[in-house]
Amino acid sequence: MQNYVFVIDTELQPLNPVTPRRARELLTKGKAAVFRMYPFTIVLKHAVLNPVLRPLTIKLDPGSRTTGIALLDGESVIWCAELEHRGWQIKNAIESRRSLRRGRRHRKTRYRAPRFNNRKRQEGWLAPSLMHRVVSIETWVNRLCRYTPVTNCVMELVKFDTQKMQNPEVDGVEYQQGEIAGYEVREYLLEKWGRKCAYCDKQDVQLQIEHIHPRAKGGSNRISNLTLSCEKCNQNKGTNSIDEFLKKDCTRLEKIKRQAKAPLPDAAAVNSTRWKLYNTLKQILPTSTGTGGQTKFNRTRLGLEKQHWIDAACVGDVETIKLLTNQPLRIKAMGWGNRQMCGTDKYGFPIRHRERKQVHFGFRTGDIVKAIVEKGKRAGKHIGRVLCRTRGSFDISTKSGRVTDISYKYCTHIHKKDGYNYAF
Repeated sequence: MQNYVFVIDTELQPLNPVTPRRARELLTKGKAAVFRMYPFTIVLKHAVLNPVLRPLTIKLDPGSRTTGIALLDGESVIWCAELEHRGWQIKNAIESRRSLRRGRRHRKTRYRAPRFNNRKRQEGWLAPSLMHRVVSIETWVNRLCRYTPVTNCVMELVKFDTQKMQNPEVDGVEYQQGEIAGYEVREYLLEKWGRKCAYCDKQDVQLQIEHIHPRAKGGSNRISNLTLSCEKCNQNKGTNSIDEFLKKDCTRLEKIKRQAKAPLPDAAAVNSTRWKLYNTLKQILPTSTGTGGQTKFNRTRLGLEKQHWIDAACVGDVETIKLLTNQPLRIKAMGWGNRQMCGTDKYGFPIRHRERKQVHFGFRTGDIVKAIVEKGKRAGKHIGRVLCRTRGSFDISTKSGRVTDISYKYCTHIHKKDGYNYAF
């Protein structure tokens, strides 16, 4: 089952998506042409007056590394994608640049002191690695709005309901009153403690929620006082404090105390961007929200497997879901390159000059091309991102690896560079 095909008319008006079979029929009869490859969109050769449009819903499961995207027509998932972010690459690149600059300053290299105070941050500022996640999701929501009749958006606002975890007696939240009560806390602890016993590192056994500082001695139900343990360790600890129970294992004692206070790194990245993303999407479409615990509860209840796009389809209030596609579009953020005109070695000293010209023989690095080579040791059909060179001999990154030294004469464009790589 493939994704549905997006349809627009000659006036670029979005119409109802169609099945791949219907799209193939329109292309074969000459009633439509390919408008865009990713996401695959066709354009009709006539204008449609007063079309009857079905309202579609975008559902998002924002993650630190991958965001699930699902497009629903009522209860049917007709298009899905998984967007892989490059926030960690941006973070590493900024840290590398900082270390190189710091090294130059600490050596006897001339360094100009700042002439004015340009270090202030605006209100609502986010680090570039975090802002990238917001911008990438905003870009794809705008694209889907451009090619489909989307009317509303549902996103997972928080991974875990921290208010419920910090104050278990809080009431008035309907989705926490029934079967899902306690689900948030357990899922958070499983993520935080690596799905194993904190005291003996046992895995693949039934784990129990355990108080680090026992309730009998004044311990609370706050999330920072909870951990996971197997039944044996839980019984052996009993009402003893963790200092008494692990007095012979000081290393593990310090590790548990340190980990109890530490937040999840991926959850911290998501929590830092959630409100920025929500406010951004709210300006594009009417947006409602759900929680991560609620998402997993819906997925488990419906018997669906764990995938990012399925999690996206299960966000919010869900009764039932019908999957009309099971082949998500894999979208990987690649960036637009950098503006560094001088290549450096690992110490930050210049070793080469980068040419300003980017387009070579009509191609630029990052375009997705198809090359058909009829003879020679590189004979075959190669599809992938192209790496351009001034001499006209290109490299193509395909599913099976990189194919080198392909002449530009064999290459034809499939998709112009837009900062992303695509696969299924």
